Amino acid sequence: MNKELKLPANGSGNRERMIVITGAGGFIGGALARYFHEKGFTHTRAVDKKPLAEWYQRVRGVESLCLDVSNEESCQRVCEGATEVYNLAADMGGMGFIERYRIECLRSVLINTHLLEAAYRAGVERYFFSSSACAYNTDLQKDPHVRPLKESDAYPAMAERGYGWEKLFSEMLCQEYWAERGMKTFIARFHNVYGPYGTWDGGREKAPAAISRKVIAAKHSGTPRIEIWGDGTQTRSFMFIEDCLIGIDMITHCEDLIARPINLGSSELVSVNELVDIVEEIAHVKLERTYDLGAPKGVGGRNSDNSLIKQILGWEPNTPLREGMGKTYSWIEREYLASTSRQPLDEKQPKTLLAFDRGRSPLPVSLSEAFQGRGQEQPAR
Repeated sequence: MNKELKLPANGSGNRERMIVITGAGGFIGGALARYFHEKGFTHTRAVDKKPLAEWYQRVRGVESLCLDVSNEESCQRVCEGATEVYNLAADMGGMGFIERYRIECLRSVLINTHLLEAAYRAGVERYFFSSSACAYNTDLQKDPHVRPLKESDAYPAMAERGYGWEKLFSEMLCQEYWAERGMKTFIARFHNVYGPYGTWDGGREKAPAAISRKVIAAKHSGTPRIEIWGDGTQTRSFMFIEDCLIGIDMITHCEDLIARPINLGSSELVSVNELVDIVEEIAHVKLERTYDLGAPKGVGGRNSDNSLIKQILGWEPNTPLREGMGKTYSWIEREYLASTSRQPLDEKQPKTLLAFDRGRSPLPVSLSEAFQGRGQEQPAR
């Protein structure tokens, strides 16, 4: 039996107020729209520039708009009547994307610039901004045995080129809208979010999804090899999507965190090689490894110091990586088999939540079902 998803008790009061979520056609934004819907919020507006047919999740009862929030007029429309705004819109992806397309990443500053102003003019009470650990000083992240990064490590500033600098500047905008104009803003620095219903191929996927896909492809093709970007010693922490959603909610409704950047990530540090070990164990395979030393690999090491979030919220992201990867791998494998026609896509397991539009039973029915997974992985043999 699937356990119920535990939602924070300090949530956001009146469930009839208007919540706006930008980037809602994406992985985290789509999951957040479902999260608030399941908490009983009846007025949620989900926004993304992608055509509705390309959204990862769409939730029945949630207003869904196809608008580009890098445009000032679109932001004004989006914020009409809003009480809370959650800005998860950005042009971004995994390391391969953010190292190659830095201009696109930098242009995301237009989103936060226009959306903050529109939110302020609309009288929005709370504004959440999804920042990133890429805002941290890269000089502190050269060694795979990195010490966990605390919030003050963003300065002196030397963020990752493109994406990291945009996040750091947008954080400053949020802080000034509170200091100068009195709009409550909240800033979370995400550390590598993963889980079902996210990008798993096409170049924007992050390491957990990319490695899962590669292992699945090797397993089903009968070619027992995997290519790893870099030498495999790079280290990261990875946060399961369920923890991310709970953290967003708690941070946005904590008065002690107004305009104060805070880490939102797991403190479970693993190397890329260790991540491959975990996925191989889940898949019951052992693959020959090759290493592409010229591929994008990012900083040497990055981990989240969770001292502040534990001090203020009495909580930290705590889903074990092995547990979260089991659920993620299972979902990606179903998607992979369906996309390669190795297995017909079952009518009860549509590829996306656009099943709402086609009259079929959507998957997942609830957040608890999505996070629990359709089946439990067995121990590796």
